[in-house]
Amino acid sequence: MADQSIISALVLGLVEGLTEFIPVSSTAHVLLAGHFLGFKSPGDTFPVLIQLGAILAILLVYFRKLLEIATSLPTSPTARRFVLSVLIAFLPAAVIGAALHGFIKSVLFETPQLICVVLILGGIVLLVVDRIDFKPRYRNVMDYPPSLAFKIGLFQCLAMIPGTSRSGSTIVGALLMGADKRSAAEFSFFLAMPTMLGAFTLDLYKNRHALNFDDGMLIVIGFAMAFVSALFVVRSLLDFVSRRGYSIFAWWRIAVGIVGLVALWTVG
Repeated sequence: MADQSIISALVLGLVEGLTEFIPVSSTAHVLLAGHFLGFKSPGDTFPVLIQLGAILAILLVYFRKLLEIATSLPTSPTARRFVLSVLIAFLPAAVIGAALHGFIKSVLFETPQLICVVLILGGIVLLVVDRIDFKPRYRNVMDYPPSLAFKIGLFQCLAMIPGTSRSGSTIVGALLMGADKRSAAEFSFFLAMPTMLGAFTLDLYKNRHALNFDDGMLIVIGFAMAFVSALFVVRSLLDFVSRRGYSIFAWWRIAVGIVGLVALWTVG
């Protein structure tokens, strides 16, 4: 295992953790960074499997709330409705992701020009949405009805295209459906748990015979870095978006997309 590969895994893990829960598309950032670093993993498993670090960061931050929800399930209709809503929101991505897994990994993951264009287009959409004066009807994720959750889950399916952003699509969907900015981001956190765990499990199963010991060690390194950096983001994001909105992330997407296209055209 070369030192360059270890450094690349650390860098990509840092990028994953910092970008997973903000609407800039962690997959796009990791794929583009990996492209220019010359980093390649069997079946492009690395960008998906290191997401487990970000999942564990969310579980740690929300452990108390998750425990409270779990213990109140037998007696609380609100808790049962919330869990049902998250599962319903997860279903569209689970079905489409499993059906199109091969196409997503072999075609979309291998097209950096498309990723850059989608980053720019998504940034423009985010700018427009952030400037709309919504009148929120939902301010608490525990109050999201299953019908609202299902619509948000449909929006999440857009993230099958690298560059769209899973968190970005779910947040925009929630805002358009009547949620406020803070609860939209928080629901995106909760929805990430089954979605990312499902993607991790499917990708690991599909590529279980292609990975060797060195690949596994690089994934562990990226996972650990993603966990540490994601902790910082999860703990600070909700307060940030409540005060500042999403425009800064929109401009970042546009800048990264443009720089990526210029680099691809000039460097290759």
